[in-house]
Amino acid sequence: MDDFFDMHCHIIPDVDDGAKNIEMSLNILKKEYKDGISNIILTPHYRVGMFETPEEKIRENYLELREIVRDEIPDLNLYLGCEYHVNMDMEEELKERSQLRLANTNYVLLEFSGADSAAYIKERVYVALSLGYQPIIAHIERYPALEKDFDLIDYLRRMGAGIQINADAVLGEDGRAAKKFCRKLIKEDLVDYIGSDAHNMKDRPPRMGEAIRLLRKKAGEGYVDHIFRDNPQRIIDEADL
Repeated sequence: MDDFFDMHCHIIPDVDDGAKNIEMSLNILKKEYKDGISNIILTPHYRVGMFETPEEKIRENYLELREIVRDEIPDLNLYLGCEYHVNMDMEEELKERSQLRLANTNYVLLEFSGADSAAYIKERVYVALSLGYQPIIAHIERYPALEKDFDLIDYLRRMGAGIQINADAVLGEDGRAAKKFCRKLIKEDLVDYIGSDAHNMKDRPPRMGEAIRLLRKKAGEGYVDHIFRDNPQRIIDEADL
């Protein structure tokens, strides 16, 4: 086992639009483990007006799943996190809601809307950094404001933001344009993390194994270790990227 991570997924049952029950959660987790993933940061959505599951329920369902996994897949490590959809109340929400952090660290996985401007994304990243958080921009391939601006993406990284892309996009499952964009990001060394963003086993399954195999061929073993193991381990260690 390579100690690889999936740091973006929706596998906790019955808390968002991801896994609906324990059985589905286990099926996804077994596929992840089979594909070489031994560490998973579970990131249920938090989005005002859409995904506002109480923190108590998320934690309860997470702990129940973790107990079952200890018996079913004992070598699989689970951590609790969140995919936080950014808004103008971010300062207060980050201070008041510990659930928004990844694995109880200062890392936060930030989701934006497709209509958000580059200026807004940059400003919200700056605010997160100024509050002492380590922001990671989730599935950056989804934001039209950034898809052709590689200089801005480089600037966001130099500010201190991490860049995450989805395995589906790298593999071409999200269309040719997303695939081309992600492959160029990888070539330009502008990617810090790749996550599955898995929601189920049907139309949004985990494809980490396929992405790992592809990148071993395209970018080499060292790159795979860096993206799938070393960088996400820094989240757990609460170390700078």
